[in-house]
Amino acid sequence: MKVLTITGYKPMELGIFKEDDHKITFIKAAIQKKLIGFIEDGLEWVLISGQMGVELWTAEVIIDLQKTYDIKFAIMPPFENQESRWPEQLQEKYQKLTMDADFYKPIYQGDYKGAFQFKAKNMWLVDKSEACLILLDDENPGSNRFLYEQAKQTENYPIFLITPADLDDIVEELRMSDPDYWD
Repeated sequence: MKVLTITGYKPMELGIFKEDDHKITFIKAAIQKKLIGFIEDGLEWVLISGQMGVELWTAEVIIDLQKTYDIKFAIMPPFENQESRWPEQLQEKYQKLTMDADFYKPIYQGDYKGAFQFKAKNMWLVDKSEACLILLDDENPGSNRFLYEQAKQTENYPIFLITPADLDDIVEELRMSDPDYWD
């Protein structure tokens, strides 16, 4: 697999309302762990639409991994100015990440026109990648369910998940790696 799409929840869907929430650390660690395995198996590109939450955290993880690995990422938003209604801090973060991306291009030119743009974005991301990685809790799906449903309809398209159990494992791993844990 050379190209992977990654998506997940928006921050508010996870009860995250501040950029310094400790849950983000665990989510990023889970993404990083999965990505390193994929990179070591030949992954070259990650595609995201740049939505706030898991996708922007993925971009930050990749930028960090680029110090050690040859991995690139593309931000392909459904339309221009998708961040225009976001909080100012997230708008600035998004704009910086689009500059740091190895490739950036909105799927539709112009601003939001309708929900069809989100559906087209999901179809495009699945079509242009060989598999997807989704942070997903089957019992509490959010906006991530739309790409997940698109992926499930695609023949021979692997879907990798980061589940709540995976996040619990990451929390435990990080706690156990802290020397103070053993005192």
